[in-house]
Amino acid sequence: MQDNLKPSTRAVLAVLVSSKLKKQFEAMVTGIVKPLGRLGISPNHLTILGMVLAGVTAYMYTKVPGNRDHLLYAAGMFIVSGFIDAIDGVLARSTGKVTRFGGFLDSVADRYSDAIVYSGIIAAGLCNLWAGLLALFGSMLVSYARARAEMEGVNMAGIGLAERAERMIFLALCTTIAYWYPQALNYGIIILATLAHFTVLQRSLHFKKEIERN
Repeated sequence: MQDNLKPSTRAVLAVLVSSKLKKQFEAMVTGIVKPLGRLGISPNHLTILGMVLAGVTAYMYTKVPGNRDHLLYAAGMFIVSGFIDAIDGVLARSTGKVTRFGGFLDSVADRYSDAIVYSGIIAAGLCNLWAGLLALFGSMLVSYARARAEMEGVNMAGIGLAERAERMIFLALCTTIAYWYPQALNYGIIILATLAHFTVLQRSLHFKKEIERN
C-alpha cells in the first residue's frame, strides 16, 4: 500500500488480500478487531454475519434490472461482506478462540457466500447463463481442490492464479464498472469462469508434482 493512504483506506483495499499477504493484513487490523471480543462478539458471529451480507449482496443484484444504482450497492455490500469474512479468523487468533468447528464453519460459510452471490447475478440475468454456472462451479472446485489436496498433506496456500480473494476483488470491480458499462459484469463473469477452472488445473498439476516428488 502507498504511505499516503489513510489507515481506513488501506484496510478496505487490503480486505480481500490473498494468502500471500495474510500476515501483513492481520497485523494491520488486529488492533481494530481485538476489542470486538470484549464486546461479546465471537468469530462465529462474524462468520455468519459475512454470509448474511453475501445474501444481501445477491438481493441487490436481483434489483439491478429495475434500478442500475443497485450495482453500486451490490459492490459496496460485497466489499463489506468480504471484510467481515476476512476478520473472523483474525478475531479468533487474537482472542485465543480458534476452534476446529470455527474453521469448519468459516469454510462452509465461504462456499455458501460464493454460491449465493453468483446465484443472484445469474437470477438477475446480468450474465450469460452458462458462463454464470461455470463461474459458480469453478469457485466451488477451486476450494475443493485445495481442501482435498491438504487432506493428503499438500499445502495449497497461494497456489493458483485466482484464489478466492482475487476473484472477489475482480467481481467487485466488474460490478462497479458495470454501472457505466453494463456488459462489464457479463465479461467479468466469463473471465472469472475461465480463471477459476484454470486455477483448478494449476492446483491439480501442483498436487501431482508434489506427490510424485514424495
